[in-house]
Amino acid sequence: MNSDLPNSETPAEVVAVCVSGGGVPKTLVSAAEVSTNGLADDGHDHKKHNRPDRAVSIQDLELLKELQADGYPVGPGIMGENLTVRGLHVQRLAPGDRICFADGPVLELSEPRKPCFVLDKIHPALKDAVVGRCGFLASVVQTGRLFAGQRISVVAKG
Repeated sequence: MNSDLPNSETPAEVVAVCVSGGGVPKTLVSAAEVSTNGLADDGHDHKKHNRPDRAVSIQDLELLKELQADGYPVGPGIMGENLTVRGLHVQRLAPGDRICFADGPVLELSEPRKPCFVLDKIHPALKDAVVGRCGFLASVVQTGRLFAGQRISVVAKG
């Protein structure tokens, strides 16, 4: 069953798709194929991130804007997220909820992302500032293509 998006005047959508050979920042790409291992051409510097339940990292644009207003130099991909989304409010969702991308993949939220020491090179206080607003990690239920402008719907865990 699809849920309504809370406090959203416009439908939720992908703002940016980002990849890197490993580490942060991740670089903006126009689109990416996603498999159960994550986004094509996206690497990870640490083995703990090479797991199917951590295949994709998602962050809300609204939270990035809050951090920018607080003086942190962040934006899409800077903290290592693969997807920057608008209107989703991913921090309000729960493990097991599914995120469905129009004509594309389906992701299942695994766990809230925890701040990592790699954020120290962006700003020494960023790791503490993002506690509770660092996005979500997800597994891939259905493969497909991700791109900016793609609409998103949510299926809450049964």
